[in-house]
Amino acid sequence: MANFCFAVMDNEHISAVQSIEQLAHSHPWKPSMIADLNGRGAFNYVLMVSGQVVGYFYAQNIVGEVSLLNIAVAPEHQGKGYGRVLLSEFLKQCEGRNAESAWLEVRASNHAAISLYLAQGFNEVDRRRDYYPAAQGREDAVIMSHYFLFSGEF
Repeated sequence: MANFCFAVMDNEHISAVQSIEQLAHSHPWKPSMIADLNGRGAFNYVLMVSGQVVGYFYAQNIVGEVSLLNIAVAPEHQGKGYGRVLLSEFLKQCEGRNAESAWLEVRASNHAAISLYLAQGFNEVDRRRDYYPAAQGREDAVIMSHYFLFSGEF
């Protein structure tokens, strides 16, 4: 894996993120959603390799409960461990914000992502039936959560 760094997502990253979004997702976010960086509790990061955006995540922290809203790695960089690196940074950022829990939804057909989330301490807690549009019909969303251990004194 090449040297990488993280940066807080800024307007200068939007076109690269939009491009990855279009290539990495079957039903990508609208450009207006990609460009919205300042929503309530938002913290959004890009993963850079040699000055190039290769992945990103959008997250929202509302009173200690964090939602991972979107995460992607450019298709040409998939399979290199960058998804694990992005998810690890997301969890690190959650802990730094004293989050109690993190939540996400993932397509039931996305077995690689589900395996990654399970390996990083997420657990399946529920399903939303027929939630996501699919090429033919709809598919379930798997709802997953991760709880952080409280390190303070009781």
